[in-house]
Amino acid sequence: MKRLMIGIAAALALSGVAMAQDTITLGASVQETGPLANTGRYYRDGYNFAIDKINEKGGVTVNGKHYKLALKILDNQSDTNLSVRQYVQLLTQDKVNFLLGPFASDFALADSSVAEKYQVPMIQGGGASDQIFSRGYKYIFGTLPAATEYFDSTLQMMGKLKPAPKTAALLYADDAFDVSVAQGTRKLLKAYGMQVVQDQRYSSNTSDFSTLVSQLKSTNPDAILVTGHETEVLNFIRQAKALNLSPKLYSFTVGVPTADFRKALGKDANYAFGMTPWLPSAKAKDEYFGDGASFATAYQKQFGYAPDYHAASAVADVEAFAKAISAANSLDPKKVRDEIAKVNFESLYGHVAFNAHGQINLPQTVIQVQNDNVVPIYDRTGFLGKAQYPMPAWNKR
Repeated sequence: MKRLMIGIAAALALSGVAMAQDTITLGASVQETGPLANTGRYYRDGYNFAIDKINEKGGVTVNGKHYKLALKILDNQSDTNLSVRQYVQLLTQDKVNFLLGPFASDFALADSSVAEKYQVPMIQGGGASDQIFSRGYKYIFGTLPAATEYFDSTLQMMGKLKPAPKTAALLYADDAFDVSVAQGTRKLLKAYGMQVVQDQRYSSNTSDFSTLVSQLKSTNPDAILVTGHETEVLNFIRQAKALNLSPKLYSFTVGVPTADFRKALGKDANYAFGMTPWLPSAKAKDEYFGDGASFATAYQKQFGYAPDYHAASAVADVEAFAKAISAANSLDPKKVRDEIAKVNFESLYGHVAFNAHGQINLPQTVIQVQNDNVVPIYDRTGFLGKAQYPMPAWNKR
């Protein structure tokens, strides 16, 4: 009996070793601490959520062999240079199979060079700057819409409001994402016949917008379009209120879809327009996650906060890898890279298919905060809801 038990224990131990070896590891450097950690958590949690659900469905099969997905995450502390070093570590020391991305275009721009150098594919849903995809790289793929097109749906909507805004101001931070947004928005403003009365760049992480707000009061634009990160947007709105800057509308590239934005501003979040490539819709079906609405419910239950498009894009990144690895029937990075370029599937996030540059085409839905809730207002099909427009002056709310 003793020998039998020893034999069983040895067999189990060997089985455990085999199971440990039968994994495909995805590696990522993510902002778990530092100023970008509030958004970085969407990627950490989204990656973990997706891997758990895909593993529950049996994982990934390669050459008839079943593999579980695993995740290796390093905290880049919101430091771009550290992030680059960590991606090198993930490939050369930790020996991960494939790469998932960080948050923010500046990070994706730098980190994708590591993927290209080592010829290991990276799929990321945290960087939208057109710069990332304009260098002819073959190993970087992105699941966010192109930054240059972020305001397209907003400007379409503006042309259909009554009275339609005639003049606009464009404010943008000096990082890669916001510069790309501004470059595209200038062309869109011209195409839509808008008169630009102010085009102003500001430093990332700016906390004092008082001078800019005073200038905006003097130019008095009908619409103000602001591209920046969430902390910058919050500071802008607070100082707009303090100086009673009240355009007919203002719209922001980030912040508006999140519960944190509404919590930070309270009633002052109302009337703000924003955009999102994803909403938690039951119509968005997915073979691993059910649909967008059930995903949002499960995600909130697990992590204690609601997902936004960052989390949904992170889930789509992992799912794209699962499908590409299965299609390649191989763990060879080049073969998997070639299958990523061919993926074409419907997900809880939307339609995922990469163009020749490695980016997907996903239109933005215009949203607005109304009575403390995010309300879909406009997409490429037309109006989805009634816009609260023009925005009342601060002293008349």
